Amino acid sequence: MTHTGNPFGQVLVALVTPMTADGEVDWPAVEKHIDDVIAAGADGIVVTGTTGETSTLTDAEKLRLVEVGKSVSAGRAKIITGGGSNETAHAIELYRASEKAGADGIMIVTPYYNKPTQAGILTHFRLVADATDLPVILYDIPGRTGVPIKYETILRLAKHPNILAIKDAKGDFSEVSRVLNQTDLMYFSGDDANVLPHLSIGASGLIGVTANIAPAPYRTIVDAVNRGDLAAATAAHRKLEPLVRAVMTHVPGTVSAKYILHGLGRISSPRVRLPLVGPEEWEAAVIEDELALVHDVDGADFSNFRPDRNAAAGGALPKVHGTTR
Repeated sequence: MTHTGNPFGQVLVALVTPMTADGEVDWPAVEKHIDDVIAAGADGIVVTGTTGETSTLTDAEKLRLVEVGKSVSAGRAKIITGGGSNETAHAIELYRASEKAGADGIMIVTPYYNKPTQAGILTHFRLVADATDLPVILYDIPGRTGVPIKYETILRLAKHPNILAIKDAKGDFSEVSRVLNQTDLMYFSGDDANVLPHLSIGASGLIGVTANIAPAPYRTIVDAVNRGDLAAATAAHRKLEPLVRAVMTHVPGTVSAKYILHGLGRISSPRVRLPLVGPEEWEAAVIEDELALVHDVDGADFSNFRPDRNAAAGGALPKVHGTTR
């Protein structure tokens, strides 16, 4: 299938999956959260990604998240399904079903745990991309998967008609520049602290965790870069820095984002599914200290922040395990 332009958006939220205190997906909270981030400037939503706790979601939950996202967005933002599987056959099945559920694009993560060779990575991505007409974002995050997508592999994958972009969480800026020079791939920053540096060398946008809390500043940064206003982009970047540090530094981003969103009254519970657990007392204290440094960030007013460390403690053990198909 031929795709023109950017079919994904520029300010993409790596969406948390709100859950009840017993670890079930809180569907009304999912709908509200999606609407909130779109209203605040997001033009893309990545459901069932790392931040969405893809590893502990069932396939049925993943597909319903796509359906709910499409319904709530009502054309205001693209709905991208993330996650996938480290089993190629399962990934193909899941992405085909996601396309039928209405996804606007798919994000394929490098197979994790298996530690395939580059030939295996190449084959995995090609077969999954062959199985759908949707535009594809490759997700390069060796810190989680154990293996990077090497430069030479990226160049070969760029020739596939459906593979249009990469989410970069590797932090190799020289490689980003080389790939942008030699392919038509779009790059999306997958590291909240490096959004502006990525955009400054030609990235198309971001897929961010902190954007769950404050999408508006990222909209400001992207729009400023689009019009060539580096000063405005840098000012917004600097204001965001303590919030990014609070979200991304001390505990997994999913955990801190939910803890903060709950403290702001924007989700009903900060619960995550095991093996993730809520922040320990000292971790929560450090997050709260960082938040005290956040000022003048659009959409992030912490004057009424009411964290609940007890509600966040521990993790939930769902009734149906995530690999059930």
